[in-house]
Amino acid sequence: MDRLKRIVAVVGHYGSGKTNLAVNLAVDLKAAGKQVVLVDLDIVNPYFRSADFAEQMHARGIETILPVYARSNLDIPALTAELDGAIDTGKTLVIDVGGDDAGAAALGRYSHAIREAGGCDLLCVVNQYRYLTRTPEQADEILEQIQAASRMQVTGVVNNSNLAYETSAEDVLATIPFAQQVADRYRVPLVFTTVRRDLFQAAKQADVHREFYPVDIYVKKIWEE
Repeated sequence: MDRLKRIVAVVGHYGSGKTNLAVNLAVDLKAAGKQVVLVDLDIVNPYFRSADFAEQMHARGIETILPVYARSNLDIPALTAELDGAIDTGKTLVIDVGGDDAGAAALGRYSHAIREAGGCDLLCVVNQYRYLTRTPEQADEILEQIQAASRMQVTGVVNNSNLAYETSAEDVLATIPFAQQVADRYRVPLVFTTVRRDLFQAAKQADVHREFYPVDIYVKKIWEE
C-alpha cells in the first residue's frame, strides 16, 4: 500500500474483480490517513460499479466521483468533468475503470492529465478462474488491448483469482504461478495476490514469501443482497 502512487487506476477483464479491489483500496488508504477519492470511471457496464457504494464511502469520509448518469434510469456513457479537477489536487485517487479495452478508453481521455500530475499506478487485475483469462496468453491479449485504449502502460499485476464464496486458500495459491507469468511477460511486478480476509492467515502461512492483500467482499450478486 505504501508503495502505491497517489493515483491508482484499476483495470482488467470484465468480472475480474476490479470494483471490489478498488473499493477495498479506497477504504484501506482512508484508514491509513489519506484523503481519498474513489472514482467510478466505468461508463460501459451498468452492473457492479463503484457508484453503488457511494453512500458507504461517504459514511467513511471517502469522496466519490461518479459518471453523470450513474444510479439513474438512464444508461448513457457520459464522463464527468470533476475528475479533471481532482487529478490536480493532492488527494489520493482510486479509479475503477471499466472492463477490457472498451472501458479503458475512458481512462485514455485523462491519460495526459495523469502523466502531467506525476503518473499513476495502472494495476491490471487478473482472475484465472474467469472466462477468457485462464492462460497467460489470454490475459496478455486483453492486457495489450487495455494498454492501447488507455494510452498508458501497466505498472503491476494483481492476482485476484477466486471462486467467490467457494474459494479456499488452496484455490488462491494454485493461481500464483499463472499471475507471475503474466507479470513476467510485461516485466512488471506481481504487486500482490488478493485473498478473502478470513483466508488471509492460511494463505500467508502457506507461502510466507508472497505478498497477500486481505479483502472484504463488497460487490455481491443481486441474489446475495
